[in-house]
Amino acid sequence: MTATDKPVRLETGDELDAFVDSRDVALVEFYTSGCALCQAMEPVLGNVARATDVAIGMVNPGDDIGLVDRFDIRSVPTLVLFEDGDETARLAEGFQGGDAVTDFLADHVPTAVKAE
Repeated sequence: MTATDKPVRLETGDELDAFVDSRDVALVEFYTSGCALCQAMEPVLGNVARATDVAIGMVNPGDDIGLVDRFDIRSVPTLVLFEDGDETARLAEGFQGGDAVTDFLADHVPTAVKAE
């Protein structure tokens, strides 16, 4: 499967696994309900999805609490990059603008970021 033009909402760990496993590269935002920074990330991630070839998912680990320990989520929003099903990088420094997320992707998967 290829990237989408907007983030995909994932409800469970199984959906997360299927999303990551069906793509060469995927970026997943771990968020919580009521987190203003997390909510502000959604339109940013939509822009990043349209500007890159990276599939983007969003999951609330509060809906599947095992994800907190499984992915060592200590703060939200946390962005986790997966390549071939394995975590390769993460960005857990609060809100990030579109340029920061695109730069993060360019650093880790330069072939997935479209040249401007």
